[in-house]
Amino acid sequence: MIDYDKIAVEYRRHRRIHPGVLREILTMGTVTSSSNVCEVGCGTGNYITAVQSATGCCGLGVDPSDEMLSRARAQSENVEWRKGAGEDLPIERGVIDLVFSVDVIHHVSDRDAFFSQAFQALKLAGKVCTVTDSDWIIRHRLMSLYFPETVPLELQRYPSIGKLRTLMREAGFVEISDNLVEHEMPLTDIQAYREKAFSALHLISDADFQRGIAKMEHDLKSGPIPFVSRYVLLWGTKSVP
Repeated sequence: MIDYDKIAVEYRRHRRIHPGVLREILTMGTVTSSSNVCEVGCGTGNYITAVQSATGCCGLGVDPSDEMLSRARAQSENVEWRKGAGEDLPIERGVIDLVFSVDVIHHVSDRDAFFSQAFQALKLAGKVCTVTDSDWIIRHRLMSLYFPETVPLELQRYPSIGKLRTLMREAGFVEISDNLVEHEMPLTDIQAYREKAFSALHLISDADFQRGIAKMEHDLKSGPIPFVSRYVLLWGTKSVP
């Protein structure tokens, strides 16, 4: 079990916004100054703070970790921060225009409950967006190259896109679609990996972790490591009777 209160400092220091994810949330989510937007599993608040800053929307960040929320509050006083889990959202019914999560769904133990809760929180025609990794992304991302031991663990943790589509349909969502975003950014600093700012690195042995770090350090001596960050965004709309 990963204690997110203990790694909140590393998350705040190293986790960054994926520009493609932010762009799609703003455009496909049709976020405006009159929108009510909720990020579930907001962590230290990077995304919901950026969405609120870009649009002036009413932003709400929900996370179960007190330490994550403490650092989120330090980022923005314009976003409302609430403690809560995806399975039991602390939100009234029918008040949100967009519910989104970024790299969080694999942490949610009861995904049926999450999509049901999101559906209830949304207004009619409101949208849900789940930003996650597909099986292909997990197998081909940079972390899997240097820490291959994470691959079977991540394939177990992450629900497939097909499974998520099924859960969304069962919750009542329609117009379900997905799109892939990519962002190329050569890696020049591996401190985020050294400090295990990615949860999968807490799940492998220390020997495997040290081996991967040593390989990264060796490759960096020849210059920046080519790196493409990818995510799948899975969308659904609350049906209108």
